[in-house]
Amino acid sequence: MAPPTEPELLDAAVTILRKAGDFTLQHFRRDDLAIDRKGDGTPVTEADRGAERLVREELERLFPDDGILGEEEAEKLGTSGRRWILDPIDGTKAFTHGVPLYTNLLALEDEHGIAIGVINVPALGETVAAGRGLGCFANGAPVSVSDRPTLDGACVSTSGFNTWPDDALLRVKETGVQLRTWGDGYGYVLVATGRIEAMLDPIAELYDLAPMPIILAEAGGRFTSLDGVDGPGNGHGIASNGHVHDELLAVYRG
Repeated sequence: MAPPTEPELLDAAVTILRKAGDFTLQHFRRDDLAIDRKGDGTPVTEADRGAERLVREELERLFPDDGILGEEEAEKLGTSGRRWILDPIDGTKAFTHGVPLYTNLLALEDEHGIAIGVINVPALGETVAAGRGLGCFANGAPVSVSDRPTLDGACVSTSGFNTWPDDALLRVKETGVQLRTWGDGYGYVLVATGRIEAMLDPIAELYDLAPMPIILAEAGGRFTSLDGVDGPGNGHGIASNGHVHDELLAVYRG
C-alpha cells in the first residue's frame, strides 16, 4: 500500500495554487484582456501564462529537484522522482467570457501515482484539495461524494456536449439523469463535494485531469478513463460517487 502524503506538501500546494488564483482574478473580466490563439485554436491569455510562471517559480523555490509539467511552458525534468502537473487556468473559454467557474489545477505525481490534487475556484473562493491518506477537503472542511445509488435522478455534468458521440448522448439522456454543463475543473469539485453524482470528459489532457484520481479517491468516489482504466493520462475521464460509475460507463459506451 502506498504511504500517506506529507501534510506539508498538501499545504504548500494549496497555498501556491491560491496565489495563482489571486493572480488570475486581477485579469478576470478586464475589458483590455488580450486573447491569443494557440496552434490548436484554443485561447490563451496573459493570465494563463502569468499564473503558470508564478506556480513554476514557487515550486522551483520550494522543491528544486522536482519535475514540472504544465500547459503553457516546456516540461522541466527533475531528479527527485516526483513531478508536479499544473493547468494555470482550466476553462480559459469560461475565463475569457467572464464566467466565474474557471479553475486552477495542481497535482503531484510520485512513484506510487498521483499523491496530491488541488482544484482552486478563485472567483468563488472555493478550494478542494486531497492528499493520499489524508482525506479530501473543501476550504479545510472534510467532504465526500453523494450516496445516490443509481443513475435514475442523478446529476451528470460535462465540459460540453459537442465532444460526445450522438448515440452516447441519447443513451445517457434516456436513463433519466439530469444532464448539466458545469464544466472543466468545477464539475469535479461538484462530484467530490457531493453536489452532483458524476462528471464526464470525452476529450481531456493530462493536466486537465491530473488532480482528479486522488481527489475522488479521498472523497470516497472513483475516477477512471472512459475505458475504465485508472489514472489521468488516457485522454478522457469520468469521476463519480462510485455507485453510478459502472452503470454510467456501460450506458455511455453502449
